[in-house]
Amino acid sequence: MSDTPRVGVLALQGDVREHDRALRAAGAEPVHVRRLADLERLDGLVLPGGESTTISRLLEVFELLEPLRERVRDGLPVYGSCAGMILLADEVLDGRPDQQGLGGLDVVVRRNAFGRQVDSFETDLAFEGVGDVHAVFIRAPWVESTGEGAQVLARVPEDGSAAAGRVVAVRQGHVLATSFHPELTGDDRVHGLFVQMVKEAQ
Repeated sequence: MSDTPRVGVLALQGDVREHDRALRAAGAEPVHVRRLADLERLDGLVLPGGESTTISRLLEVFELLEPLRERVRDGLPVYGSCAGMILLADEVLDGRPDQQGLGGLDVVVRRNAFGRQVDSFETDLAFEGVGDVHAVFIRAPWVESTGEGAQVLARVPEDGSAAAGRVVAVRQGHVLATSFHPELTGDDRVHGLFVQMVKEAQ
């Protein structure tokens, strides 16, 4: 088992460099994924934030959609933040009719649930297995419901807001997802959790 796993970062659109930095800090070697050949010899994969419908279309254009679906089904550890969560959800509400996903999480996710760009916000929340984290939400989804296989890791605090109690982090086996962007805060513990998942899967 390698002490420095190779973790791909889907580099078609979104905040790729921030995930690169967080993965390095967590002890992984980030590798940019843009073509089918880039999927070779990966120990894990990160799906960054960005615009989920754009990423969906680019996955089809670059002929990565089906290969990635297959890798997820075969057990490749995957972490998705924000748009990445939408791509991993088995069902998406308020998405485009032609929007394609990878699956892997038995959850129903509502796209742009927290509102538009101007409704972006930050808060502190308790993250199971990590501790208290500062979370940045940008046009973020939330999890409407979870199936039996999905474990809830974090919720919006009960602060009296309309989003209070909403699920914003989940794990199902080798798949991890957050509504928020831990790669933007300089706190690498969520990436550390994912890198540990990758190492355990090797």
